[in-house]
Amino acid sequence: MPTQTAKDFETIYSDSGLIQLIMRSPLMERYSDRKSPYSEFVKGIEVLFYDGRDEPLASLKSKYARYTEDKKVWELKDSVRAVNEKKEILETELLYWDQEKELVYTDRFVRITSDEQIVMGTGLEADPRFTRWKIRNVSATIYLKDEE
Repeated sequence: MPTQTAKDFETIYSDSGLIQLIMRSPLMERYSDRKSPYSEFVKGIEVLFYDGRDEPLASLKSKYARYTEDKKVWELKDSVRAVNEKKEILETELLYWDQEKELVYTDRFVRITSDEQIVMGTGLEADPRFTRWKIRNVSATIYLKDEE
């Protein structure tokens, strides 16, 4: 049994009165009585990143998430979708975010869509803001705009 349960919650993180991010989920279950405490979001999670701006500049969404407190690692599963400041869209089925190493990674299939191209492959490493990313094994690059 979870030690804490929250339904339809929204958490706002701010710094000096400016919103940094908003996290929402229909259900969060926290298990703090374990050797390795964790929080589970079995009905999904949505995070909007503001960084002090009025409108969100990036977002992250998945149908399942788990946060392991002692390792400071997020595991996002099932229809993971991240949008960065440049409006590039990352889609995958499994994504990890190691907060201590400041690393986002997966060994699964990924698709990154931008205004100019779609890049697909297996395996990804990126910074937490998803501004710098690298697909390990690129399988296809589709250019969306013709050169004039």
